[in-house]
Amino acid sequence: MTQPPLLVLAAGGTGGHMFPAQAVAEVMLARGWRVVLSTDARGARYTGGFPSDVVIEQVSSATFAKGGLMSKILVPIRIALGITTARRKMRRDLPNVVVGFGGYPAIPAMGAATSLGVPCMLHEQNGVLGRVNQLFAPRVNQIACGTWPTELPHGLTGHHVGNPVRAEILARHAAGYIEPGDHPMSLLVIGGSQGARILSDVVPAAIALLPKSLLNNLRIAQQAREEDRARVQAAYDDMGLRADVRSFFDDIPERMSEAQLVISRSGASSVADISVIGRPSIFVPLAAAIRDEQTANARELVAAGGARLLTEDAFTPEALAAEIQDILTNGPQAQSMAEAALRCAKPEAANTLADMIVALAGET
Repeated sequence: MTQPPLLVLAAGGTGGHMFPAQAVAEVMLARGWRVVLSTDARGARYTGGFPSDVVIEQVSSATFAKGGLMSKILVPIRIALGITTARRKMRRDLPNVVVGFGGYPAIPAMGAATSLGVPCMLHEQNGVLGRVNQLFAPRVNQIACGTWPTELPHGLTGHHVGNPVRAEILARHAAGYIEPGDHPMSLLVIGGSQGARILSDVVPAAIALLPKSLLNNLRIAQQAREEDRARVQAAYDDMGLRADVRSFFDDIPERMSEAQLVISRSGASSVADISVIGRPSIFVPLAAAIRDEQTANARELVAAGGARLLTEDAFTPEALAAEIQDILTNGPQAQSMAEAALRCAKPEAANTLADMIVALAGET
């Protein structure tokens, strides 16, 4: 009996790489494919939302960006071990296509696939290629881009497909928006899959500057690192506000669809989720990003009028309070921002990428 075609997804590191891979896995399983996720122990922490039919394979990988001298010396050995292991597995069950989503845990599967001549493609979520995708870009059959335009190496072309969003986000595509007014309003503050200390420092201080009339209607849900959570919660408690501060929310789609405003880092997945649901947002790009990809990610939404952007240098309590007050005291403006965000959305991204995978495999 012939087995269904096999897709290997190579991803890891953070939710920004894993969530698009999850979205594609959901679509490809529905199309009758077998799906394997190749990642490392760190990436495996983000697999809780993957369908149970996805086979999770942990491989050895490493990065030069972290650790001491000895760790850096061992990096090539760990990567070589990971590639060898991945090659052995692929020879036993040769994939029809391997798709890399970036992150150093993607190296073993992508290295094995390109060395074995397996059809390969990349999906780059950000407006600038990450290091791992830069490494493999000249060696793959196709490059799919989540953000447009995406800066690519000279001579290479990309296909703008958008960033795939998970089924639970897609289920809330264009969810009805209740514009701000004299009624209970929700503010959602998220810092990407790993939180963001600057949001914990600035957002509560900004909220304290808002007029009482606005605070009386405000409910806040804020993601904060575990080491910051207690002090952020205490700050809101001292103000007498209704606030839910956690290190991780497992119901982000629901909270985002109920929000009048979202304050967020501009990681590619966050930008995609916000645009697909259609919510006004204030983005704070990660200044430490070497290629400033988070600014590139937010550019389209900001230009369309769906979002505001504050650089970390400009992200002061006073500046943020002014933006929050401007949006939450002007219902028609907030509604226009929500509609502009929706116009930037690509809810079909996962299916478009799935079509490319099927075509690359030669399936009909």
